[in-house]
Amino acid sequence: MERDTAPLERCVPPFPRITYDDALKLIEEHQGAVEGATPIPWGEDFGAPHETLVASHFERPVFVEKYPTAVKAFYMEPDPRRPEVALCADLLAPEGYGEIIGGSQRIHDVDLLERRIREHGLNVDDYQWYLDIRRYGSVPHSGFGMGIERLTTWIAGTHHIRETIPFPRMLYRIYP
Repeated sequence: MERDTAPLERCVPPFPRITYDDALKLIEEHQGAVEGATPIPWGEDFGAPHETLVASHFERPVFVEKYPTAVKAFYMEPDPRRPEVALCADLLAPEGYGEIIGGSQRIHDVDLLERRIREHGLNVDDYQWYLDIRRYGSVPHSGFGMGIERLTTWIAGTHHIRETIPFPRMLYRIYP
């Protein structure tokens, strides 16, 4: 028996998605709306004020995709149509909570991966184990990381991420 998912799709609209380029335009058009969110040149990563400004224009979390490869991890696959950007996305939570999830398609081509390691100024010898994974059995795939404490901070509406970390480091407490 097939399940009808249409009612669910009508109830839960997808998160909005914009590109890094569109986010830069948004920041430029609304500079001053968030303290510290001044325009940045193409190719620079967003700071917390920029993420806050972008997310403030949406009622729910927003995906920002296709960041410049230079500001993302070496293992992120470049877009074949536009190699200066990566096939990646960050999910920004509203209300100033920032990035809660980051993900990308991973590079599966060993030669490209080694080139990217060198471009990022990393020692290739330190990554032989990672390159071997690609040499001996990898397939095209993606991955993501979720900031559990940030996600919890946003969901719970707490004032500081420290309130959601099981063993926060503080001025007089550096050990659990």
